[in-house]
Amino acid sequence: MPKMKTSRAAAKRFKRTATGKIKRAKAYARHHLGIKSRKRKRHLHASAIVEPTERKQLRKLLPYGA
Repeated sequence: MPKMKTSRAAAKRFKRTATGKIKRAKAYARHHLGIKSRKRKRHLHASAIVEPTERKQLRKLLPYGA
């Protein structure tokens, strides 16, 4: 069986944690920042965990951890 290819686009956007969950960045932190409150922008700095419903699809895109 040939090796599976890692999706390079997904590898740049997601990281696997030590417990096997997948980490992602939050959206809405790039444009129109003058409208958003300081608190909201600060909370957008933090990483988030991918929902379990999307985890199965991402495991196919990242077969070797990434």
